[in-house]
Amino acid sequence: MRQFLTTLVVVWMAVAIGAYLYSQQQQIELSLAFAVLPAFLVEILFYLAPGFPAVRKAFDRLGSAVLRAALLAVSAVLPYLIESLRTGSFRLTSFLALLALVLVASFWYAFVRRSMPADLLFLAFMAAVYLSRIFDWVYGRPAPHLALAILGKVMWIRLGVMAVLSLRRVEEARFGFIPSPAEWRIGILMYVCFLPAGVALAWLVHFARFHPQALVWWKFALLLLGTFFAFLWVVALAEEFFFRAFLQQLLARAAHSEFIGLILASAVFGAAHLWFGRFPNWRFALVGAVAGVFYGVAFLRSRSVRASMVTHALVVTTWRMFFAA
Repeated sequence: MRQFLTTLVVVWMAVAIGAYLYSQQQQIELSLAFAVLPAFLVEILFYLAPGFPAVRKAFDRLGSAVLRAALLAVSAVLPYLIESLRTGSFRLTSFLALLALVLVASFWYAFVRRSMPADLLFLAFMAAVYLSRIFDWVYGRPAPHLALAILGKVMWIRLGVMAVLSLRRVEEARFGFIPSPAEWRIGILMYVCFLPAGVALAWLVHFARFHPQALVWWKFALLLLGTFFAFLWVVALAEEFFFRAFLQQLLARAAHSEFIGLILASAVFGAAHLWFGRFPNWRFALVGAVAGVFYGVAFLRSRSVRASMVTHALVVTTWRMFFAA
């Protein structure tokens, strides 16, 4: 618990400073920036919690599955209530829509019997909501450069993670934010193995062209680091948990084959990228499926979602920093 609380305080301080600097850069009124800041601080508390085994175990001891599902639901709508009431943007229709989605996700494994169809439906539901634009509508945009849908997306990630870890009781996949030295090595190795194949494939299908960010070196370095850790701790964390630690293992057990589980999960991962940009984005889907194989191998070699997170974040950072679609 001490490690969690220390991390929380450090992250809170960094976010508060970042909120101030961002509001100055984008000319957002300080009163508005600090009106929404408490919602982000509360969400960060809940988002960090699944990454610490001591916190997860404490949560599991709170009571029955129904009680824990109810607590997850309350925690999911709380940041929206804080933000909307403080900014005067509360809408009953938005709240009820958010609540309906949250209740389904929170209580799914409290009432639905554990089975392959139930797991696949849960994953499909979580993905459909995340890929939709419903959070843009629910949270709104109180200022031109203050889109709050990120609150909903981050909430949706940690709600799904906690539902699977605490209520579904998925097998331990070393879920967390900080990779071990061995996980870094495996993640980097799989990235190096993917790089020539990924670049060749991207060139063959005209997915991307070499076009590095035109910045002075220190801005480039800061943006590179910021991009890597943003993807490591949000996008890669979510996608690797659901696609590798959950779906890939689920399919492997059903097929009695790690190889088949790897290939099927990678194909589904690629297909999820059809909706990025203009549908059907088959180029992105193809590259994503091939990358998914390397992410899956990183997971299998380490039995840790953190290793595949490293590979995933390195691949996306390379694409964002050195290539253009």
